[in-house]
Amino acid sequence: MYPSGYENGDALPDQTTSSGEKAYSALIEALRHGTYKPGDRLREENVAEQLALSRTPVREAIRRLESDRIVEHRPRVGAVIRQLTRTEVVELYEMRVVLERAAAGLAAKHGAQAEFDALAALNARLLETRDTPVVAAALNQDFHRGLYHAGRNRFLHDAARAMNNSLLLLGPTTYTDPDRIDVVAGEHDAILAALRAQDATAAANAAEAHLQTSLVYRLRATDL
Repeated sequence: MYPSGYENGDALPDQTTSSGEKAYSALIEALRHGTYKPGDRLREENVAEQLALSRTPVREAIRRLESDRIVEHRPRVGAVIRQLTRTEVVELYEMRVVLERAAAGLAAKHGAQAEFDALAALNARLLETRDTPVVAAALNQDFHRGLYHAGRNRFLHDAARAMNNSLLLLGPTTYTDPDRIDVVAGEHDAILAALRAQDATAAANAAEAHLQTSLVYRLRATDL
């Protein structure tokens, strides 16, 4: 997922841009895997040392995260990863419902059976990851990403990509409870059944029910 970096002989502006993109991608991955968590401070010098980069591209990446509203600048503190309020968590899930209802409905109309088979395979793997919550969470993300791809709508996909950055601010996964994985897999199965039947309404309803359950678990897991 990380950019390949700059090539020998590139001009300095290209080098800076490439290094900044690398720093940005690395920070996103660190957030996704829990290396950095909401509320953590991002010190330029520390991040630069960890990424083996100079402070200039790291500063560029942090500013980009600020524009994405993932990081906020606090007086006398510096760059800090945002913590969502309870209201923001609910609002985020409300938007997920809107987008994923659309994605599931479109996927039922336009998706290929091969894509549904791939989603089913991801769901089967999800059931095998009860002891590795981080892996389970990644597989779940892949499932939802595949749902958007099957919808065949580039504008919806772009909207989902922007929203996914905000999902990084939710904090630790709720998949530490093994029963949670069974619930998720069962709800994925309901979505898949509707997709295979090409029933757009049922697929949209199943996607919404899935996210409503996810919101309940998320609110239980937080101290908001």
